[in-house]
Amino acid sequence: MNIGQAAKASGISAKMIRYYESIALIPPGRRSDAGYRIYSDADLHTLRFVRRARSLGFSLGQIGDLLSLWQNKARASADVKAIAMDHVADLDRRIAELTDMRDTLHTLASCCQGNDRPDCPILHSLGDVV
Repeated sequence: MNIGQAAKASGISAKMIRYYESIALIPPGRRSDAGYRIYSDADLHTLRFVRRARSLGFSLGQIGDLLSLWQNKARASADVKAIAMDHVADLDRRIAELTDMRDTLHTLASCCQGNDRPDCPILHSLGDVV
């Protein structure tokens, strides 16, 4: 299949497929005699793997590591689990940061009268230099 067909079947745009090839995340598609990229079912399987990993928020570096492990039948599942658990820890940290941001903004917004007066605790807080 050509890159457009691979993009449609995998859920990854042709532009992103080219990008993933350019950074060596995935191997470049084979070329037809006319120079067009050609993708096999195995390539499509790899693209779907990448799309699923991206949907779970893994970084491109982590996806590269996961792809290497996925393709290595002698891998230790502990290596895969370590990558996943590192990602979970990062997600937990980001969730905590977002929760703190939301709580702070909620508190500031509840202190703001939201009327025609210029006094605004939200702007005062943003202007406070610590």
